[in-house]
Amino acid sequence: MKPTTPDKIRNVALISHGGAGKTSLAEAMLFDAGAITRLGTVEAGTTTLDWDPDEQKRGQSINLAIGSIEHEGTRITIVDTPGYADFQADVVEALAAVDAVIVVIDASAGVEVGTEEVWKLADARGLPRLIFVNKMDRENANYDATLEQLKARFGPKIAPVYLPIGSADTFRGYVDVIEEHATVYENGKPSEVPIPPELEGIEHSRRDAMVEAAAEASDELMEKYLEGAALTDAEIEAAMHKGTREGSVVPVFVGSATKNIGVRELINMIVKHVPSPAEVGTRATVDGKEITPDPAGPFVAQVFKATADPFVGRLTYFRVVSGSLNGQGHVYNVNRREEERVGNLLAVQGKDQEHIAGVGPGDIAAVAKLSTTAAGDTLVADRTQSVELPALTFPAPSLQVAIEPESKADLDKLGQALHRLAEEEPGVRIRREEGTGETILTAMGDAHVDVIVDRLKRKFGASVRTATPRVPYRETIRQAARIDNKYKRQTGGHGQYGHVVIEFAPAEMGTGFSFGNKIVGGVVPKQYIPAVEKGLREAMAEGVLAGYPVVDLHATLVDGSYHTVDSSEMAFKVAASQALKKAFDAASPALLEPILEVDVVVPDEFMGDVMGQITSKRGHVLGMDSADGLQHLKAQVPQAEMFHYATELRSITQGRGRFSWKVDHYAEVPINIADKVVAEAGRNGHGSERGH
Repeated sequence: MKPTTPDKIRNVALISHGGAGKTSLAEAMLFDAGAITRLGTVEAGTTTLDWDPDEQKRGQSINLAIGSIEHEGTRITIVDTPGYADFQADVVEALAAVDAVIVVIDASAGVEVGTEEVWKLADARGLPRLIFVNKMDRENANYDATLEQLKARFGPKIAPVYLPIGSADTFRGYVDVIEEHATVYENGKPSEVPIPPELEGIEHSRRDAMVEAAAEASDELMEKYLEGAALTDAEIEAAMHKGTREGSVVPVFVGSATKNIGVRELINMIVKHVPSPAEVGTRATVDGKEITPDPAGPFVAQVFKATADPFVGRLTYFRVVSGSLNGQGHVYNVNRREEERVGNLLAVQGKDQEHIAGVGPGDIAAVAKLSTTAAGDTLVADRTQSVELPALTFPAPSLQVAIEPESKADLDKLGQALHRLAEEEPGVRIRREEGTGETILTAMGDAHVDVIVDRLKRKFGASVRTATPRVPYRETIRQAARIDNKYKRQTGGHGQYGHVVIEFAPAEMGTGFSFGNKIVGGVVPKQYIPAVEKGLREAMAEGVLAGYPVVDLHATLVDGSYHTVDSSEMAFKVAASQALKKAFDAASPALLEPILEVDVVVPDEFMGDVMGQITSKRGHVLGMDSADGLQHLKAQVPQAEMFHYATELRSITQGRGRFSWKVDHYAEVPINIADKVVAEAGRNGHGSERGH
């Protein structure tokens, strides 16, 4: 990567619904610009940017990947992204590094749900957009239908710059509606030809629409246009550039990445119409300060991706916003408040890395072995700079699975493997569920879980099994009971003797456990009273009904007796433990289950199906709001019913629904379900088979 100035840099991300051909387009761009000498394919697993073994195995991108090309003195850095919703965190990371996006559309599929989702992500960052209608050589390719869908979904800002010549197996080139000429490809080589007669009328109408869209970006041009004066190609190009940068114009291009048609032209248009870091100008910090892309200014960069590699260690990707940095130095992480040592700076081309001397504004680079830095963090030259860029906002994972090691050797590796996985996967949550002892992995979806399981084994040597998590039930009592329990055992020599009388009462939900002591006259010596409380706490942790922790209970020691020789702390612990178990026979025990507060967002047309499904899951709808064609539903649903909801919601809403959840409270389990849970626990050797 040659050093260059911010005005000679273009940083773009390729985004789309899965399968639209982003990686193939990136490969063709790299090939056309001479960055690679052989055109690889996704099907063969030979593309430069799908280099991860998981990607080659699945034939789809699951990580962002970076490649750079040089074109007419300008460096274009391409960030390829996954299209599948489970890997959307990488799209968020990619958009933090670039100044514009290329939205890739499959001409045979049109605007798909993933197109809408990534468009929203680009909207959230205010990024300019270009559209590349790909796969025009495919059967069922329909440019006109795709264009109408784009206009219907995203409005009049959609401005077709190229018209396809032919479709499916007859697709061979395009008409440029600005410069009013046609280009066809034969044996991979373009040549300029007259506009086909059948497209002349369409070209004129599309040019008029293009001119009108461009004129919207300039008051001066709009006035000229309304007066009926002709606009020059240069005026249209300038207006289109301004409109693209401001988001009022979205140019549309056509081609076929695999046939390498229209790709060179797209590269030209990126240089022409994507704003450089210098043109983008200032970026705002958290506290409203402005940072300018000045090579001589203070160094500020934002990390957008961190990966854990078993050979290289941590690899951290960053985008320079201001200032310059050379290798073999130090930076200060504003978010972690820690200094990091910087070794060699690296330019990245797929899996290949090249040492570079330094970086400046607009550069995208990587560095190995930063110890604490994570995606979204701000790096500065020294700790005296109070500059922090806005953090990245990642989609919340919603699919829970329990994971366990396959062997003792895997158990020894799993803790470190999960820690390193969490460093590179912002769309993952890992926790230990106290009530069940399980390790719970929360991910974006089934495909995400599959990739994580493969990655744990391949990268970190830890093989795991997954299962539906156990519900972290709780046990409690609904009535008061007074239990008189005597533990007495004679085994020769000193025996065991502990006698307690304990009053048990239900406590208010969520208050936990409290212990009271009303012993008078020393009937239970003071030194044994802590043992009574400890015995109760240990028995509560083990559970009585089905092996789940006992909660919301008040116990008061009111009486008892002791033996001067045989009494011990252990004896009183056992006596108290037995008393708790007897209380569950006498005090109307109950099983409690976690109730989730669930927020579901779906398009209007799916609301009926979603409400029906929530109801079928024993859910209770709390309220609904609508905005922008979306319904926001809030409900309370038992956690036991929600472990597969991420997959189910995606299915019934065609991928357009999303939801988030949090544990709200515990509530009593219906008796028919509770009986099954208790019976299952009895069969598995947990708890007892007491009824209610």
